[in-house]
Amino acid sequence: MTRGKFITFEGGEGTGKSTQAKLLVERLKTLGITSVLTREPGGSTVAEIIRHVILSGAAKPLGAEAEAMLFAAARDDHLTQTIRPALERGEWVICDRFSDSTRVYQGVLGQVDPRLINRLEKITVGDTKPDLTLVLDVSATIGLARAKSRRGAAESDRFESEDFAFHDRLREAYRQLAISEPDRCVLVDAGQTPDKMANDIWAVVSRKLHPTMPPLEVEDLGR
Repeated sequence: MTRGKFITFEGGEGTGKSTQAKLLVERLKTLGITSVLTREPGGSTVAEIIRHVILSGAAKPLGAEAEAMLFAAARDDHLTQTIRPALERGEWVICDRFSDSTRVYQGVLGQVDPRLINRLEKITVGDTKPDLTLVLDVSATIGLARAKSRRGAAESDRFESEDFAFHDRLREAYRQLAISEPDRCVLVDAGQTPDKMANDIWAVVSRKLHPTMPPLEVEDLGR
């Protein structure tokens, strides 16, 4: 069986990653392509527990290195329990954040030694790297306003609560990521309407990964 495709969404807070990931899954479904929608941190039982620890801010006092290791632990379970089995079944995996988030948040912004980041990625991710990474780009001002509107009266999470300078540097770090890996990463204007952004994303997916209707199985033909 042909391995499925692995697509990740990256970007700062309020860029619309979750919405666009869902829209892409729905669009793939119209072609008969089975997709798994997942997220990081999270996406598996153990990883969801670690997600709560990280986003609650409980691990923040331990420092960026400890957070990087927690993300790696969550990612390892996520890959083992969710991502790799789906890809082996020939399904497409659409993931809201992946290892690039650790590179940017803990690596660039948290100033964790790149050697540790790379080692953790090598151990957990290995060869299971995204076929395509869509980096959604919008100003920190717009992104933070969207995030605030989305959460309503709820408190901001561990990363949303960082100051404006953090989010401004976060955007630039993601832009540099897209520039540094142009074969895998594509920068997408997230200042557009959701529908326009979804159409731009579909154009990229079509150009890069050529999604088509899967071949009919013998039982589908009634034989």
